[in-house]
Amino acid sequence: MSAHGEHEHLSKHDQNLHDFHDNLDHIVSPRIYIIVGATLLVFTGITVLASLFDMGPWNPVVALFIAVVKATIVVLFFMHVKYSSKLTKLTVGAGLFTFMALVGMTLADYFTRAWGRW
Repeated sequence: MSAHGEHEHLSKHDQNLHDFHDNLDHIVSPRIYIIVGATLLVFTGITVLASLFDMGPWNPVVALFIAVVKATIVVLFFMHVKYSSKLTKLTVGAGLFTFMALVGMTLADYFTRAWGRW
C-alpha cells in the first residue's frame, strides 16, 4: 500500500491528526545527549574559571552570558524545542519576549528613580 493509499480510509481531520503524531516520533540519539551533556560540563567549568578572575563590573555580565548559553542548550535539546513544531518554537519565543519586556520595564523604572532626591 502506498503512503498516500494508507490514509485514504481516514477522514481529513484524522489524516491531519495522524500527520501531526507522525512528527512527534523524533528520536534523539544518545550521542547527541552525551555531546550536549559534555558541553554543559565545559560551560560549568568556564563559569568556575570566570569566578576566579576579578573582572570588576563585568563579572555578572560574563556569568549571565554563560548562564544564558547553558539555558539555551537545555531548552533546545533536553526540552526538545529544536525538534518541535513551529508553534512550540513560537510559544517559547513569546515567553522569552514577555520575560525580556518585564525585565526591561523593571530596569527602566530602576534606572529612572531619583534616588536620594526625595
